[in-house]
Amino acid sequence: MMVKDIFTSKADKFVHEVYAITRGFPKDELYGVTSQLRRAALSIILNAIEGFARNSQNEHRHFLDISYGSLKETLYLLDFSYKENYMKKEEYENLTLSCDELGKILWAKRKALITDNREQTARSK
Repeated sequence: MMVKDIFTSKADKFVHEVYAITRGFPKDELYGVTSQLRRAALSIILNAIEGFARNSQNEHRHFLDISYGSLKETLYLLDFSYKENYMKKEEYENLTLSCDELGKILWAKRKALITDNREQTARSK
């Protein structure tokens, strides 16, 4: 069983919402925007989890950076999908709000790793 923190709980919920909403996307986008949006949304949580499993804080931070990049990719794809009328305004607003929240949590986790790494370096001198 995976240990869930606030980020993984929210990211898991977000991915399921993305999957639910993209089921209503046009069928001709199944291998285009639908697939890309799903992959980007999944990458947010998957890279964060993979980083947590790494042995070093630098590697963990690296995977959080990748996760953050996937979040930005997801935001663009949500914006694109909304402009193409693939989703309702309320769906778009809810998903982008969730992305903003996930981004803040990711950034705080990343910052904490940097601070912790600096403190460990200072103690070892």
